[in-house]
Amino acid sequence: MSTTEIIDTQAVLDGVPTGLWIGGESVEASDSGTFTVYDPATEQPLTQVADATVEDARRALDVATSVADDWAATPARERGEILRRAFGLVADRTDDLAMLMTLELGRALPDSLAEARYGNEFLRWFAEEAVRIDGRFTQSPAGTGRIVVTHAPVGPCLAITPWNFPLAMGTRKIGPALAAGNVMLVKPAHETPLTMLALAEIFAEAGLPAGVLSVLPTMRAREVASAIIGDDRIRKISFTGSTPVGKNLLGQAAERVQRTSMELGGNAPFVVFDDADVDKAVEGAFLAKMRNGGEACTAANRFLVQSGVVEEFTEKLVEKMSAVRIGPGYDDGVTLGPLVSAAQRDKVAEAVETAVAHGGRVRLGGKAPGGKGFFYPATVVDNVDAYAPVTRGEIFGPVAVISSFDSEDEAIKAANSTEFGLAAYFFTRDLDRALRVSTALDSGMVGVNRGVISDVAAPFGGVKESGIGREGGSEGIEEYLTVKYVAFT
Repeated sequence: MSTTEIIDTQAVLDGVPTGLWIGGESVEASDSGTFTVYDPATEQPLTQVADATVEDARRALDVATSVADDWAATPARERGEILRRAFGLVADRTDDLAMLMTLELGRALPDSLAEARYGNEFLRWFAEEAVRIDGRFTQSPAGTGRIVVTHAPVGPCLAITPWNFPLAMGTRKIGPALAAGNVMLVKPAHETPLTMLALAEIFAEAGLPAGVLSVLPTMRAREVASAIIGDDRIRKISFTGSTPVGKNLLGQAAERVQRTSMELGGNAPFVVFDDADVDKAVEGAFLAKMRNGGEACTAANRFLVQSGVVEEFTEKLVEKMSAVRIGPGYDDGVTLGPLVSAAQRDKVAEAVETAVAHGGRVRLGGKAPGGKGFFYPATVVDNVDAYAPVTRGEIFGPVAVISSFDSEDEAIKAANSTEFGLAAYFFTRDLDRALRVSTALDSGMVGVNRGVISDVAAPFGGVKESGIGREGGSEGIEEYLTVKYVAFT
């Protein structure tokens, strides 16, 4: 019997807060407004969630700033222990949180389980980093005094998180902010607010003081975010999402010279050279493309395959992707759930149509199945020019677009021919080429002979229009600290 027939949706949702999270509790919006969260697999409502107003945002900021000094003065060890307790609670509830993510996001349950485990590691990592905020003491080279350098919390923070990784994008921002001694307001995506609200309740259970973390789900994102950013008390903005929205937020932040971290769009090339192990390249390609159903900023977006192996690679990738089972993400055995919305499904379908219009050949999939749910099948399109319109932006779905190349220089030129520079992947067995190409690729992150590069201990972020700043690694907490220099005689 499939999970669809036995899943008790209400049991999953029971106990999950559906109000705004302000002052350590779930509260109604000031105008009692709500919005609906839907199941992308059925297009049916899951629940109603409080719809924050500008007044609510100001109320949350008032509460946050009232406790900011106390939280900043809390010993680093104590802040770390709270994060560590939250890590333990998330670990205990991994299955429940994964099912919650699958319900509101739609993706296959194995992907949600992977995110729950990956996202939770940020809490453990930054629990450890909290006690490693250091400084330095040295004598002036001129011998005229002593130099003391310390780090302090940057101040009240706003985090704006996307729908595609509702837990990990929260923990990757909340973890370092709290570890560094900052209070934080979070505006989650309206498509997937439930996971963030569940996480806020977990933090409260872990002992986080009331007011240190607020969560403001809203359908009025632009006006609520603008009101928060427009307040002089906010000193840091962390955003993950599209480049156009990121540019707008950067403009607003510039008005008050607020610190920013921007993790924006991607257009990741996946390059396969003639000397690569093709079977391993196919495995890596499948992971880089199909993780989260392709709805990831790090997803391989353009497959550039050297002419000597392009047909072998394509045939094997088609075979690999043919084994994907599509259906509701909570069904037993499903490995590809629906996309998050009708708009996203239509965007993916349009990308395939564009590829075909410019000479592409559909080797697998290529057509939405119809009926209820925002489904789109695993799709492979080859014979696409490396500079065709479909290669210019993120597909954000389970579609592999394959182009061929002849020389290494040609591959590098095509890979770098984008305003984005978040992630890139390539496969080769030549060590000299590995060093040469990894240097030449204009990207913040490069995977060599591997299709998954995210690691909590490594800095995540891009160059060019893919963003500013880094999340994760030892670099991640630096984004939430200011540097103070004290001169002594």
